[in-house]
Amino acid sequence: MKALIFDLDGTLLDTLADIAACVNAVRAELGLRPHPRAAYRRFVGDGLRRLLARALPPGALRDGGLERASRRFSQLYDAGALERTRPYPGIARMLDGAVRRGLPMAVVTNKPQRFARKCVSALLPRWRFAAVLGARPGVPLKPHPAAALAAARALRAEPADIAYLGDTGVDMKTARAAGMVPFAALWGFRGARELRRAGARRLLRRPTELLRALDGAV
Repeated sequence: MKALIFDLDGTLLDTLADIAACVNAVRAELGLRPHPRAAYRRFVGDGLRRLLARALPPGALRDGGLERASRRFSQLYDAGALERTRPYPGIARMLDGAVRRGLPMAVVTNKPQRFARKCVSALLPRWRFAAVLGARPGVPLKPHPAAALAAARALRAEPADIAYLGDTGVDMKTARAAGMVPFAALWGFRGARELRRAGARRLLRRPTELLRALDGAV
């Protein structure tokens, strides 16, 4: 492998508590009870609109309700995105190891672009990423490979030479669609069964296992 692409939520950063808090605040404003935090493991991964469509009842989405909920979530998340979000244990060692090996890195996520950049800038400031690509107008969400291939260009690497690390089936499908090598982060939001079915090349239980894999230990 000559370069690395990472998903963000559930892969580099544990964002679940802040996402759940903000969506539950939207629910509370609609007179709805909160979902348990664990439920959001299944809600996230496909972009903001799908998150809200899963977390809110159909009646709350009609007549412009989804757009209003999206705006309100964005206001809340803009203020609270960094309250409890942190890198997972071992991420710093993994990224340091990638730097020592001379591997350029990028982030590709379905998180809205401004929030992706905000989280990376605030919580991963020690490391240089050739690109941080989030959801933005005109670019299809993952598992469409467009963003991953744009990251490959920024990395100046061929897709087949890029290891793609993510924690959902969407990530594994993205990597395969882009012609990259899919590695699965079991510390994230989804389980081994989904990741294996979606085509993971290797299931990793901790971030530093990626380094061993890249060094040829698999």
